[in-house]
Amino acid sequence: QVQLLESGGGLVQAGDSLRLSCAASGRTFSTYAMGWFRQTPGSEREVVSAISWSSGRSTYYAESVKGRFTISRDNAKNTATLQMNSLKPDDTAVYYCAAHPSGLGYLAKTPNRYDYWGQGTQVTVSS
Repeated sequence: QVQLLESGGGLVQAGDSLRLSCAASGRTFSTYAMGWFRQTPGSEREVVSAISWSSGRSTYYAESVKGRFTISRDNAKNTATLQMNSLKPDDTAVYYCAAHPSGLGYLAKTPNRYDYWGQGTQVTVSS
């Protein structure tokens, strides 16, 4: 079992930066891949970025955030982080962190492959 808790959301202006953190419980954090998803009202939850288990050698970014967002993980602190730079109004959404076990064998990019979810944190970017 893994429990996830996001923090770091807020209201910013276009061009600003935010850093989202996801704190995980449990002693097996390194065995989980971590993903960041976002959702707006009336839309499906979409992947923003993901990082593989263990050393996090593999990462994935949605085209819309490439070059602006950076995902990382710190296994010693049981934390996954999403650094968001050059924010745009289109980035406004509730952001969720999620985890899936390494046993899946690949870095998943769809919500249905993730077993554990945080409660979400609101990010609002004003123009």
